Order: sequence, then C-alpha cells, then structure tokens
Amino acid sequence: MMTKDLGICISAIDYSETSQVVTFFTRETGKISAIVKGSKRPKSAFGGPIEILAYGDIVFTATGGEKLATLTEFEQKPGFNSPAENLFALNCALFAAELVTNLMDEYDPHPQLFDNFVQFLQNLCERRNILALLILFQLGLLKEVGLQPILSYCVNCKTQYAIRDTQYETYFSSSANGLVCRDCEAGFIDKIRLSKNAADSLSNLKLIAQADEKTLLEIEKVFVRHFTEILRRPPKMAKYVLKP
Repeated sequence: MMTKDLGICISAIDYSETSQVVTFFTRETGKISAIVKGSKRPKSAFGGPIEILAYGDIVFTATGGEKLATLTEFEQKPGFNSPAENLFALNCALFAAELVTNLMDEYDPHPQLFDNFVQFLQNLCERRNILALLILFQLGLLKEVGLQPILSYCVNCKTQYAIRDTQYETYFSSSANGLVCRDCEAGFIDKIRLSKNAADSLSNLKLIAQADEKTLLEIEKVFVRHFTEILRRPPKMAKYVLKP
C-alpha cells in the first residue's frame, strides 16, 4: 500500500553500492525503516543519497511487518535548515535522532512529538540555549514513550519538592525514574546527587531556559546516564554532547 507522509530521516546506512536503508520518523505513521533503491546513483530520482536530518514529503510502500518498506519518493522541504553550521548543535540534533530511533516503536505515530522534533531542529539553528533545548526535547520524548520521570516530588515518600536552603539534599534515581529525597536515598544505590540549581530547574522546567551552562551540563550528564540505563547501553552520540 502506497503511503504519503511527512518525515525526518533519523538513520541512514549503505545497503549496496547504489542503495540505502533509511529510517524515517514520520508524522502520521511513526517510525519506518525502508530501502531506497538507487539513491546513490549519479542520476538518482532522490537527488542523491538521503542524509540524516533530511526533512520532507515521502512516499513509501508500507508492509507493517518485519520486512522493510520501500521508499519511492522523497522531496525535501524548501527553507528547512538543519544545524549543520554549528558542530555542537549538530551533535545535539544527531543525539536526539539516535534517541528517537532507539525509543520509538515502528508504526507508532506521535504527531506532537514529530512537530516538537521539527521545531527543536529549527531552534538549534539559532545557536542559543542549545543544551537547554536538548534537555527539554528529551523530557518531551520520555513523556511520549511513557517514561516521564517524576520531578516534582520524591518518588518513594511522595514529599513535594520545593525550593529550600542549599543544605537540602536531592537525588535522581533511574531505577525510581525520578527525584528521591535525602530521607529515602539510602534505598536507591544508583542515585545521583543533584546540586540545588539542578534540582530546582528539574522541578520547575521554566528555570531551564535561564540556567547556567554548569547546571545544564550537570542535568544532561544525569540524563545521559538515565538513557544508558533505559537502553542498557550508552548512546553513541552522548560523548559528543557532554562537552568537557
């Protein structure tokens, strides 16, 4: 069955000397993997090999099963810019694409997440608050796949988090999928202690946009460890996002 959709390429590998296997995150169909025959030929109907983060209208034959779909048309959207001119922004975009690839199921549409992903890529081109944008996108992704962490109260005792003095200890635990207070932290061996600024920002996401780079980097390190636990392996692009 021929299907038309709007998609972003989140993975592309060579299949042969002339063809590729690509994965698209589409708005109405969800994640699909498809073979693109002849895309690497000099006079390809696709205008050349399809690259990661390419965005546009696609036509494919969907199988809905274990076999690859076949991509028959791809037309890039004019005016869409990927963050290729800024290396750190590009690495964050590729990291986000890797997470979408690994966390989304085939043929499981999430149109709001798709729209957020497109906006995230566009916002990265502005080169401002790059790490904050990534953190907020990651939280949105976790929510969409049913893994939203609890960030407003202790997962164990349900005590509400509130801005307190600097001596108040707060932790994040992947096994608990959220914040853990100082009275409960002993029961979670995977806990990571958070600074006050990081805990405040996680409990009130409006503060992330104003957070300093040190705080954002601390939060992202926590998230990288969290995604490592979820995926049971470190994300490949994580090391390029965690700047020294």
